[in-house]
Amino acid sequence: MKRAADMANNISTNNTLSINDYYDYADRPETYIVPALFAIIFVIGMIGNVTLVLIFIRNKQMRNVPNIYIINLALGDLLVIISCVPFTSTVYTFPSWPYGLAVCKVSETAKDVSIGVSVFTLTALSADRYFAIVNPMRKLHASTGGRFATRFTLTVAAAIWAAAAACAVPAARFSYVRQFRVHNVTLFEACYPFSEHLGPTYPKLMVTVKFLVYYAVPLAVIACFYVLIARYLMHTTNNMPGELQGQIRQVRARKKVAKAVLAFVLMFAICFLPHHIFMLWFYNYPKSTDEYNTFWHVLRIVGFCLSFINSCINPIALYLVSGTFRKHFDKQLFWWCIESPTATTESNLFVIKKNGIVSRDIKITESITLPSMHTVTNKNRSNKTFTMITNIEGQNIKGIQQGVKKGWMPPPI
Repeated sequence: MKRAADMANNISTNNTLSINDYYDYADRPETYIVPALFAIIFVIGMIGNVTLVLIFIRNKQMRNVPNIYIINLALGDLLVIISCVPFTSTVYTFPSWPYGLAVCKVSETAKDVSIGVSVFTLTALSADRYFAIVNPMRKLHASTGGRFATRFTLTVAAAIWAAAAACAVPAARFSYVRQFRVHNVTLFEACYPFSEHLGPTYPKLMVTVKFLVYYAVPLAVIACFYVLIARYLMHTTNNMPGELQGQIRQVRARKKVAKAVLAFVLMFAICFLPHHIFMLWFYNYPKSTDEYNTFWHVLRIVGFCLSFINSCINPIALYLVSGTFRKHFDKQLFWWCIESPTATTESNLFVIKKNGIVSRDIKITESITLPSMHTVTNKNRSNKTFTMITNIEGQNIKGIQQGVKKGWMPPPI
């Protein structure tokens, strides 16, 4: 397959092209497929991630440790969807970059920041799941309480954004609108992140560094955490006595959250692998320009699209694996057709309650106020609302147990 203008975005190494290598944009299928796909990515990504942020803002009790990291992912995805997707999609629509230098720098910088936020947050989230399940820091969480854990997590989230911004400095500094010419006549212009003044070694170096920092090293760390989690769970299942069934349920609750995090990690790995394979091959293989064929062209387009699809896929995955998020999502999105509930219940994305056991990440105060026949009251205190306060670290909920014993309310499901 011929290549020239379709290689302009981040892959060409020469300023001068042969006129025989150019195909008009109207003759390429990606000219029509990619913008349509990016429009879908934009709509789904905006709806999903904005709804996720609104759920977090409007429900205070959802601001626990794993959910803070998940909102961090959503904010990173929104950054690339708003500042990058609308402009990058037109790379396959217009022969030349039409937006100028400023938009070029913002787009390239936002893309690198978003990727950094995503992969660093997934690493932190995997570490959090490790400590929640294997729990060598049990005393830290138990003695200082959920407020300290929340503040620590917010600090980590801020550090993630700072690290991602630092990694994006080269894109902000060196991205420019590069001219590609045929016989000293400008054929087209493209937004290009590698300054030609830094020589031919700079693109090779940056592509390799991005692969290590944004992909290989974080995924290796995440893999280590999950191997340790699996090892611990296997040991726990085989050695836990029967009288500790409550702890088994607690481990199962945390394992469910860990599986959801693992799903996010696997989607990230799949979405960015084709892109990194192509970039490493093109910039580091000496004969890549001569051997560029249909296979590499398709891989490049697929990798390009998948790297942006990742920005809209997390809310979809969360909707599928979390019943609590699904309920809140439906409430936010279809508020005009969902009848307002008579009971106000605060919860979070990963609330898992069974037989009075609550996961470590839950610190909830539920006030249930139901009118008329559904009001939950003490027989001797007929007009007072029954309030139950859950505790942390998987302990029994005393308020619920007392209510069950005295016949005030049914046992938790």
